[in-house]
Amino acid sequence: MKNRPATSDHLYQSVADRIEQLIEKRALKVGDKLLSVRSLSKEQGISLSTAFQAYYHLESKGLVEARPQSGYYVKFSPSHTLDVPLCCDPAEKAVPVTIDEMISSVYNDLRSDKLLNFALGAPAPDLLPAAKLNKAVAQVLRTAPDSCLNYEHVQGNVELRKQIARQSFNWGGTLGGDDIVVTAGCMEALSLTLKAITRPGDAVAIESPTYFGIFQVMESLGLKVVEIPTDPVSGIDLDQLERAIRRFSIKACLFVCNFNNPIGSCLPEEKKKQLVELLTRKNIPLIEDDIYGELYFGKTRPRTCKVYDTEGLVIQCGSFSKSLAPGYRIGWVIPGRYKDQIIRLKRMNNVSTNTLAQSAIALFLANGRYELHLRHLRRALHTQSLRYTEAISRYFPEDTRMTRPQGGFALWLELGRGTDTYLLHKKALKHGIGIAPGQIFSSQGKFRNCFRLSFGLPWSSRVDHGLKTLGELARKT
Repeated sequence: MKNRPATSDHLYQSVADRIEQLIEKRALKVGDKLLSVRSLSKEQGISLSTAFQAYYHLESKGLVEARPQSGYYVKFSPSHTLDVPLCCDPAEKAVPVTIDEMISSVYNDLRSDKLLNFALGAPAPDLLPAAKLNKAVAQVLRTAPDSCLNYEHVQGNVELRKQIARQSFNWGGTLGGDDIVVTAGCMEALSLTLKAITRPGDAVAIESPTYFGIFQVMESLGLKVVEIPTDPVSGIDLDQLERAIRRFSIKACLFVCNFNNPIGSCLPEEKKKQLVELLTRKNIPLIEDDIYGELYFGKTRPRTCKVYDTEGLVIQCGSFSKSLAPGYRIGWVIPGRYKDQIIRLKRMNNVSTNTLAQSAIALFLANGRYELHLRHLRRALHTQSLRYTEAISRYFPEDTRMTRPQGGFALWLELGRGTDTYLLHKKALKHGIGIAPGQIFSSQGKFRNCFRLSFGLPWSSRVDHGLKTLGELARKT
């Protein structure tokens, strides 16, 4: 059977990817002139239109720029960014959680529609398929026998669970619909799981820094946390985790192994396997929050720790909130050996999850629209991450450190040691800019000179001006 000829879309993408690799490997450096469109067309055996598309694609990512009557030049390389932030020190003790007041203070100020909000880790509405989701809602309302007025099954919509199980193939899973429990977002999945496997006063190991919503859940359950140092690139320090297990009576671990929020780290496959093996030996359950796993910038989706689970000790949680519809509040948990306990707790907690939202998302997935949407979303987020990174490298103080995530929404910035980013947050609000100061990502008030900045907003002159203003404020704070 003959190979099918590559489409023009594949051709321009392939050419652009190879040029991007040359830039990343510094074979092409900032300021270098690229081949003319005509020369690129001739050298690569492609049409002028395809050559233009390749350069336009690189330009949209902020990697190259067109200079009038001169041609295309390398504008920015991901390898030419600021240094990566440092890891924190290991925890000295397991501590109760007491950061709710600061979180409330920060997020109570972020309600204005006029705010340029870099604090929220979610995609902008412009990046979401609103019209197609609306059609799905209308269709299920027309076709559902009860117009979605009745309670759904406590474990979740059967078709939705089947579609989520199919999605698991992308990360190496081999699930069936009966292996999944649908929840009201990922936070309910985490809350139900923690209730199932811990008791008030228990210690839970988490990454440091980690998403503040996890602290709020643990505070509501009366749990203690042990913060494990986390590398901005390769994730949690397994040696420090093993020491913490020996030192503290840890009952569970809760980690975001793929594109951690806020630092964007991704645990390599071998470390995921080692993590699961370590916890299996200790008979400690792992709650794996994989809410960002689909938002990867590379060629393939990173696997999850659940792939290496042989004893049902890994409980994987996920959601459509970061990739499709934040307001629908549809998440899920793959509970392993704790399925019965989690279903019982869900029945006691809210009986069932929103019937209409479950049905609409199930239909959206069944029609094959989700994968197409994800491809567009990943491309947009990757481009935005590069543009934000380039602007921050240009506008912020020279001693600023910044992560280089390969997925997700968040950049983690570390400013000079004397900087208080909560104070920076207050100053930025006066200029109509929102950020998330680092202290809210630690139960112990660490990361005083760090903050999270989301690149979920599409690039615009307003975003560029906002980052420039933020950089000026950082120099003065």
